[in-house]
Amino acid sequence: MTFTLVDLGGAIALLLWGLHMVQTGVQRAFGAGLRRMLGLALGNRVKAFFAGLGMTAVLQSSTATGLMIASFAAGGAVDLMPALAAMLGANVGTTLLVGLLSFDMTRVASFAILAGVMMFRRSTQTRTRDLGRVAIGLGLMLMALHELLALVTPYEDVPSLRLLLGVVATEPVIAMLAGAVLTWAAHSSVAIVLLVMSLAAKGVVPPEAGFALVLGANLGAALNPLLESAAGEGGTGKRLPLGNLLNRVIGCAIGLAVLDPVGRLLGTHIGDPARAIALFHLAFNLLLAVLFFPALGPYAALLRRLLPDRVGPADPSVPVYLGAAEQETPAIALAGAAREALRMADVLDEMLRATMAVLEGSDRKLLADTKRLDDVLDRLNTAIKAYLTALDPDALSEADHRRLQQIIMFTTQLEHAGDVLDRNVIASAAKRLKRGIVWEPAERAALTAGMGSLSHNLRAAAAVLITEDVRAARDLVGSKEAFRRIEAAATAAHLARLREAKPAPIEASSLFLELTRDLKRINDHIVAAAAYPVLEAEGALLPNRLRDADALT
Repeated sequence: MTFTLVDLGGAIALLLWGLHMVQTGVQRAFGAGLRRMLGLALGNRVKAFFAGLGMTAVLQSSTATGLMIASFAAGGAVDLMPALAAMLGANVGTTLLVGLLSFDMTRVASFAILAGVMMFRRSTQTRTRDLGRVAIGLGLMLMALHELLALVTPYEDVPSLRLLLGVVATEPVIAMLAGAVLTWAAHSSVAIVLLVMSLAAKGVVPPEAGFALVLGANLGAALNPLLESAAGEGGTGKRLPLGNLLNRVIGCAIGLAVLDPVGRLLGTHIGDPARAIALFHLAFNLLLAVLFFPALGPYAALLRRLLPDRVGPADPSVPVYLGAAEQETPAIALAGAAREALRMADVLDEMLRATMAVLEGSDRKLLADTKRLDDVLDRLNTAIKAYLTALDPDALSEADHRRLQQIIMFTTQLEHAGDVLDRNVIASAAKRLKRGIVWEPAERAALTAGMGSLSHNLRAAAAVLITEDVRAARDLVGSKEAFRRIEAAATAAHLARLREAKPAPIEASSLFLELTRDLKRINDHIVAAAAYPVLEAEGALLPNRLRDADALT
């Protein structure tokens, strides 16, 4: 029995892994195009329904489709009503593979794996390799289903198992809850329905219990999008997954009420229990779509009343563009991380403007507000790094790896620049307020020019991150010379003040010299954030700034 349980667990794991390979292969091959198609189709509820159906039929994951649609709805790019229609279509789309595999396709498994391995190993094109993953995953799923049937056959007449399943069959609510828990844990209603079909094909699970387990699988599939929707999106981000869960709950309640007559009808007209369960799965989702489709308008209005828009300001430290569903498609994930990095540039620019206001004025409250912005930079930097390091390295091309390193370099350097502002520049501004130091006109003008140059260079660095333009990167590196001149001028002025031996001006010039050096350090971080990776890729950077010793002689 122990070895049999291990074999059973391995077969279920193989089924889940095969499904995962199908999903990731399709997402890597067509992810950007599928997402673009879905965004264009979410204009009205009819097109949205069929877009959700087609997307999920390809991906075989209503959770992935739901997260994509939820990101559109939460960002305001699509109205709630067509988003709900797309989820109804997604629920129907997830039944298509189940219906296909209800037929005996065991002989296709070996051919699919052989063809997939040849495509994956022999082709140099990324999309062909990804389609090879899809073929391998489909073959593994078929092999796992065949193995499940072989494993349960010797135990179909075990009295204790029959007794247990008899209890489940007489308590459909328990069977439904068990199916929901299994689907939530497996993150796949397809895998659980296929498992139920395999057990029903050998008579291990009675048809009535199989139908109740399918109801639970549909219920459990709606839990993951709700739990995985972004916490920072508030009511807006929760409306769509909650709406999908509520219509599943209503559908399951209706399904339980009509389970007996429907079970007898299917049992009478369809002799194959596995095919009967697949048909029940399809009929449940089709009838749910027919029931809710005409009422989507009032239903969307009800969800808006239950979950109103966020009243307070959004937390700027919560990532906006780091979607979990996009991680399977590296191009989309890297683009989202780059957009999040640009948010860091905006936060740092806001810090620079606020710091200049503190250096010129006397608002102590602005000091605390500016220091809090550095915490925003730290959290965004941590979130972006965690998101990028979670990407599958094997799914990244050489260009993707280079782009990932660029984004991490950019966010790390901006975070360091924010630390210099927080710990040095703002500390110097607080010292000026405490001691009542007044800047000389030349010092004030130099600080204003320096902070203005930092803001300009920060915007230029953001542009270089997006465009990877070599000329813009060279211009950004050239800005370092201007800050070296400012530092040299401040040093010379400070030495002159020391010779004059006047205490008050010396204190002011000393503080001014510290500030110019800190501004130069900030500019160095900004240049390193975007310009150096681009120039290094072009071979335009020298190993060091020292001349060769032979050239000097």
